[in-house]
Amino acid sequence: MKLLIDADYIVYKACAAAEDEINFGDDVILVVSKFSEAMKNVERDLTRIKTEFMWDTPDMILFFSDSKNFRKKIYADYKGHRNRKKPCGYRRVITELGKRYELIRLPELEADDAMGIYATEHPGNIIVSPDKDMRQIPGKLYDMKETVTIDPEDGRRWHLIQSLAGDQTDGYGGCPGIGVKRAVTLFDEGGYNWDVVVKAFADKDLGEDVALMNAQLARILTKENYDGHVIPWTPTATTSN
Repeated sequence: MKLLIDADYIVYKACAAAEDEINFGDDVILVVSKFSEAMKNVERDLTRIKTEFMWDTPDMILFFSDSKNFRKKIYADYKGHRNRKKPCGYRRVITELGKRYELIRLPELEADDAMGIYATEHPGNIIVSPDKDMRQIPGKLYDMKETVTIDPEDGRRWHLIQSLAGDQTDGYGGCPGIGVKRAVTLFDEGGYNWDVVVKAFADKDLGEDVALMNAQLARILTKENYDGHVIPWTPTATTSN
């Protein structure tokens, strides 16, 4: 068993916590960082995670997002509001982690996608991420609070829910006026199928092309969606029943 860790947020948080400011006056403020402190923060968080599974002394694989993102080809404003630069030491910390752990970063993919692909290619491992998107991926998920098991049907349903509800933190809105609770109600009434998604968008005078764009943005990739290149998600018989 291996722990598949979303390391983006761990390193970002650790490096941000290690930053400080020096005010020189005359409108000059210098941002500085202590590399050793940033590394200490990361190792502390990784140790805390591993301690949750000490009964099996698991190996850890750290996943990072690529600087390019295939979703921007689907929707140019995807995560467009996230323009803040990485904190000081971010890249140096990742370089150092590469000397200590196995790192995976796939071209044009987010860490979520790389974890989804790896987890479905190599069942039996545990994804470690607080991101609710990972509830799409079958298998075990440790969300930093508890370990839950996601079966394939649970994952399929959550993807459809997110296709309607959208994700404001990622910059795509889903179907206007529909959040998670409303989406669940619609699916409970009409079944968890693509027709319910299309109808919800149509009721807002939006076409199936807009519904499909949101579904493709919401989809966390699995081995079925990747062969070295992204295979865009499309509705199938399993999403239309």
